[in-house]
Amino acid sequence: MQQDKLWNEWHPVCTAAELQDDPKQVHVLGERVVVFRNEKGVHAFKDLCIHRGAALSLGKVVDGKLVCAYHAWEYNDHGTCTKIPALPCERPIPKKARATVYHCEDYLGLIWVNLGDDPAPFIKYPEGEQKGYRTIICGPYDVKANAPRIIENFLDVSHLMFVHEGMLGDADHAEVVDYDVDFIDGRLITSKIPVYQPNSDGRSKGGYTDYVYEVLNPIVARFTKTTEGSDEEFTILTAVNQLDHEKCQVFMLLTRNYDLDAPDQPFRDFQDVIFYQDLDVVESQKPELLPLDLQMEMHLKSDALTIAYRRWLDELGVENGTMPIDPEKRSKQKKKA
Repeated sequence: MQQDKLWNEWHPVCTAAELQDDPKQVHVLGERVVVFRNEKGVHAFKDLCIHRGAALSLGKVVDGKLVCAYHAWEYNDHGTCTKIPALPCERPIPKKARATVYHCEDYLGLIWVNLGDDPAPFIKYPEGEQKGYRTIICGPYDVKANAPRIIENFLDVSHLMFVHEGMLGDADHAEVVDYDVDFIDGRLITSKIPVYQPNSDGRSKGGYTDYVYEVLNPIVARFTKTTEGSDEEFTILTAVNQLDHEKCQVFMLLTRNYDLDAPDQPFRDFQDVIFYQDLDVVESQKPELLPLDLQMEMHLKSDALTIAYRRWLDELGVENGTMPIDPEKRSKQKKKA
């Protein structure tokens, strides 16, 4: 896939619990990647042995080194080949015997990979590290769609009353008040958006909640909702890994500052229901690529956040998963302006 802005972003590839003693193959933007763990932490390489092209993920970790299953070449966590069994002892290991190394982090129970040479600042999720809050992981969810379509669905407040009627919305309370979208500290953020929700988190408690949405980067967004008349706060961070064309995995971090001793599974089950209610709709959308030309689809004031998101993608030059504005049309629009 094209190396654009997304190559320098952080992509969630698996849960930390999945990465145990053996290396694991994952995919990011069409690239085959191996992640592994040793005593120094987590690491990510291009899943390719420089010798004969075998997948390094088929190998094993021995004494902190990644050993290829084909000819047992050993790579340290810097990607340097430190042992070639077939090479006579007196001969030095060729300097070109290296694996391609990517950036890798273990954060809040997820393994994140960055393919770029100029990585963006790492995602921060303050609630996940704050006392008095409890965070759980939902997913990964497999989606046959592109990441921008998935993020836009997450940001779309006006669908809650219909796709999630009886849970996150009510068709008799479908009006969305005007709200502001600002760009602050490198992210899009909305003012409070009140939504009537019969059952906002699976506890069957109805009432108004205030949503505040934030778009942290092209493939990571979050919202925080507060319950009217209480100190309860519920936050979801959604991070999408674009595996390949029209194929993604979605990871979600759910955080609450209430019912901290309650079992997590009911919250996870509720989120599963919500996600799969969206799935058919998102996978049905045409065109599959998110149109950045705002004239291609109709928009309302209630779409202010998703409009801002599309404009931001255009400004950043994100082409993976999007339908960029035709240069000739852009030139004509500028002349008219």
